[in-house]
Amino acid sequence: MSSAHPAQVPTGASQVRPHPQMRSLPLRVGTRGSPLALWQTRCFLEMVLHFCPVLRNAGAFEEHVIQTSGDAIQDRRLADVGGKGLFAKEIHEALLDRRIDFAVHSLKDLETEMPPGVVLACTLKREDSRDVLIPGPGMEGLDPADPIGSIPAGARLGTASLRRQAQILHSRPDLAVGMIRGNVQTRLRKLAEGEADATMLALAGLRRMDLSPPGMVILDPEAMVPAAGQGIIGVTVREQDTELHELLGGIEDREARAVSRAERSLLAALDGSCRTPIGGHARLLPDGRLHLTGLVARPDGSFLLKRSLHGAVADAEAIGAELGDSLRADSPADIFG
Repeated sequence: MSSAHPAQVPTGASQVRPHPQMRSLPLRVGTRGSPLALWQTRCFLEMVLHFCPVLRNAGAFEEHVIQTSGDAIQDRRLADVGGKGLFAKEIHEALLDRRIDFAVHSLKDLETEMPPGVVLACTLKREDSRDVLIPGPGMEGLDPADPIGSIPAGARLGTASLRRQAQILHSRPDLAVGMIRGNVQTRLRKLAEGEADATMLALAGLRRMDLSPPGMVILDPEAMVPAAGQGIIGVTVREQDTELHELLGGIEDREARAVSRAERSLLAALDGSCRTPIGGHARLLPDGRLHLTGLVARPDGSFLLKRSLHGAVADAEAIGAELGDSLRADSPADIFG
């Protein structure tokens, strides 16, 4: 893991003491095998060791890399073959089969309704949730004040995200959108090789990988609404493993818990298909209230509805449900088909 981004102590987390009946070591952690997934897993394990020093002995953890369907399928959009849950399906199976004890995920890759027997044990401090626009060779010089508006007419934008595609095409229907899939490094390589004139990625992944592509411009989250859970690491366990759940719950970040609950409640209320572009972004206001922006759209950008709602942090799930219901009520029925 890069020394430039050490594990951060989660806000509001308390010192964790090992449960007297803690299972024998090593604890087996499941993860995808991409460089970013491995970084997130090792960052999380450093945090566990900080809060539970008794585990600081050789072999306390055993890393299990699990190839998911989402990683294996590279020639099609995930929306065409089952949605983002394909990044977690095999990991859930490994948990339920007791081949691993817990698993580390990008929260935006987790379904809102978990499989029976699997629960989200904790969420870690959020990295920057925004998207970035990255120009390819020959398209440098985007206007930071209006990056999307300054993309040359007819340019080719590479992305596998229907959420990003819909928002771009809503404001710039003249652009051509094509698919680029793969991990962060693969997509940057494809951009450099000319497969697209520009692409969009999550800023969180770039920061965790210590990558700063030339010419990249950070997009305002109100102009390009991020995916629900973007920038948050989530850890899952078996529902019956209460001792492990208790240990992990002690390192949860309170702010990440609040914003993720609002965003995931929004998703649950919308209950869109994997082909429905949906954005959800929550943040805490200076006065301590929670502000949530939600978005639904058609993939071609011909329809886009965006609204915001705010309220008390304690009402995070209710805020998400209310906003989701409002967006669903005022969207065409085919959006959710």
